[in-house]
Amino acid sequence: MRRTKTALSLSAGFAALVSFNPALAQTGGEQDASESQDSNVIIVTARRQDELLAEVPASVTVFTAEMLDRTGVQQADEFVQLTAGVTIVSGTAEAGDTQINIRGINGARDAESSVALVVDGILKTNTAQLNQDQGTLRQIEILKGPQGALYGRNAAAGAIVIQTLKPSDILEGGVKLSAAEDNTYKASGYISTPIGDSAGLVLSASYNTSDGFYRNSFLDNRKVVDDQETWSVDGRFIAELGDATEIDVKARYADLSGASINFNTAFHLPNFAGVDPAFFEDVNDHEFGYYSNIRPTNDQTTFETSVKLTHEFEAMTLTAWALYSDVDQSLTADGTSADFARYTFPGATQASVDASNSCFATTAQLTGYPLNAPTFVGNNPIPFIFDPVNGSTLGAYSPTTCDGTQYQIREQTDISAEVRLSSNGDGPLAWQIGAYYLNIDRDVGVSLGADLGQGVIRQLYNDADSSNPTSQLFSDNFNTNVYAAFGSLDYEVADNFDVSLALRYDIEQREVSSRVPLVTDPITGSPINPGQAFGAIPDQKETFKELQPKLSLRYGLTDDLNIYANWGIGFKSGGFNNQGAAAIVDQNFNQFLGTNVLINDVYRKETSSAFEAGIKGSAANGAITFDLAGYYTKVDDMQFFEFFVGAFGLLRVVSNIDKVDIYGVEFNANAEIVEGWDIFGSVNLTESEIKANASRPYTVGNKSPHTADYTINLGTQMVAPIANSFDLVMRADYRITGPTWFHTVQEDTGPTLFSGLLPGSALALPAFVGDGDMSITERDAFGVLDLRFGLEGDNWNITAFADNLLDKRYLNDVITAVEFGGSFISPGGLRRLGVEVGYKF
Repeated sequence: MRRTKTALSLSAGFAALVSFNPALAQTGGEQDASESQDSNVIIVTARRQDELLAEVPASVTVFTAEMLDRTGVQQADEFVQLTAGVTIVSGTAEAGDTQINIRGINGARDAESSVALVVDGILKTNTAQLNQDQGTLRQIEILKGPQGALYGRNAAAGAIVIQTLKPSDILEGGVKLSAAEDNTYKASGYISTPIGDSAGLVLSASYNTSDGFYRNSFLDNRKVVDDQETWSVDGRFIAELGDATEIDVKARYADLSGASINFNTAFHLPNFAGVDPAFFEDVNDHEFGYYSNIRPTNDQTTFETSVKLTHEFEAMTLTAWALYSDVDQSLTADGTSADFARYTFPGATQASVDASNSCFATTAQLTGYPLNAPTFVGNNPIPFIFDPVNGSTLGAYSPTTCDGTQYQIREQTDISAEVRLSSNGDGPLAWQIGAYYLNIDRDVGVSLGADLGQGVIRQLYNDADSSNPTSQLFSDNFNTNVYAAFGSLDYEVADNFDVSLALRYDIEQREVSSRVPLVTDPITGSPINPGQAFGAIPDQKETFKELQPKLSLRYGLTDDLNIYANWGIGFKSGGFNNQGAAAIVDQNFNQFLGTNVLINDVYRKETSSAFEAGIKGSAANGAITFDLAGYYTKVDDMQFFEFFVGAFGLLRVVSNIDKVDIYGVEFNANAEIVEGWDIFGSVNLTESEIKANASRPYTVGNKSPHTADYTINLGTQMVAPIANSFDLVMRADYRITGPTWFHTVQEDTGPTLFSGLLPGSALALPAFVGDGDMSITERDAFGVLDLRFGLEGDNWNITAFADNLLDKRYLNDVITAVEFGGSFISPGGLRRLGVEVGYKF
């Protein structure tokens, strides 16, 4: 392509170091795995054309094949930690539960992702795939800032572009095995073989298993808190159909089983602290303990297949692809309803009597069982504010049956296709134009059931006579059709000056249909879904549209120094909460407590306007490289996940934050001290402010949720020859993640459900005594040090590694349930030591 004609000397020194250190490649574009005439020059495809990394007017982190090997990186939660300004929450509730935050823009649970995932040129559309193995990796690029003009919906924060191994004309393969503490074992392998003179096949497989870090004390210290087992098989077949045509066919299957809902509860009720200081607990001080009577499970299966056709005409290239994806997820777990007595007292039905009897009986059997403070098992399950002498404070996920059970599903099938024409040749003008279509068929269900001591029935609705009668049900089918057209122009005004304009228009048609039967809750006698108070929940449909332009400029000041600027619009479609969610929030909080929490069954689309400017360069003949970027983003209707808990059970919804401003600066540097020894570092500082929020008006002035105040990456790598045939390789990576708020409610106080219950309780206390204070829900800054040390030959390696060497205790996730008066918190990974061996041929 035209950019490869630029003098390679302009970027060879820069690219040599950037290809080694991902943190330094912040100011380029995404990279292709193809070879160039100089192996030190990185060719990127961020804008769907081949360009030199040093000349792309955007911020990007690049992980080459060598870097992936030497860091042991395979999945999103691993390479994100090596990237400035990017954080991740992954796998706390279930395997597909992944939110990536790039420079203050976060992917909300139960909404669409804010980060596009592109694998071998094909856009993936299911957020559950963000943290799956994707085959034999050869290159990863994290592109920052809105990429909607190129990738459309759900690329407001950026894009992750992955290249996997392509077959060549020789037989090659490899295997990698590792063993670590906690019975953690990993194995992966691949084989690539030519088929005839014009085709080839790559087969890849992986297997991972671990007992996890934590144990369930009630279930005989079983390894059922964060255990997981996964395996996957990937195939890729590429054939030349003549001199100008190539077909690329892929298929993959993955299976996962393990635990779910890796959370404890922490309370934020300052006026209760006189009874027990743990009622007002800083989330960072919590000591984790697990004792639920239900073994949490998580199952996920993935099947996908794709075909991509590329045909080279004389003046242009036609690229067309189609993708079919099916991902089914389910989980079972203990419930959260004990302290609100949903299953405590008998009602008019036999199911409610059975649930109450089980609750009282298991509480009596477990009186005095050690729970996390301030919770305790009394002589009976009645909340202690109604029975101060004999009652209990059980918290969520207790060993009694008083919590109830939960069963959740998310089953999604996607069919998508794209057709694109792009220019060929070395002229000053490059262009492309294309169209895109996507259909999503998604079933989502959350079922809460009475726990009669006989486990969880894995179906959404169980009648009142069953061993796990359903007490509340959200079940909806979501159907989405997306139509998009896009194009771009890239003009080289001079050898050192480029101007680019990209444009995309998305139309997203969404429909939702409730699948909840018209039955009553056998526990309360109310409709099984509060949205059915006036009959069946009607179907709904909405259309969301957005024009997404992006303008980019690059100017070369010297051969070693480039400046750039870009501006773009990001877009994430609106959608539907489980129908009936708005009614639950209004009845249980606004009407009962007098709060002013606005939740709608339809949440609005999110749009963002982002500007970035930067400078990048090299010195000392490429031995030192650096880049500096500043950015400013205005977000309208930022989508945000809210979690509500009460007598109704639990509720997951998406709300909108009307206006958020985000700005920051990012700096990266790399230096080759001597040949074979490099040091590198990066820092990102992000400031944010909520400017308007009708959902919770009192949060105006607070920070954007899930956004770390800063990230700092420091590291070094040494490659020292100690024999003719092998080297000593040592690498250290230290990542510091700054303080992080996870909710819009921060240094704020307000009523909780305890405020509504106390005046009528046995304590007869005024309502304000039950108010919550969320000032102790900010995650503290923390640093994690990873080390790798080993021997490396031309085709083998043996490496010892230490993940989180200093055994730093930190939080992976904080889900604050404001009106509950507490948070659901999940721990980060502990220290794990292990060894890895690899062999290639």
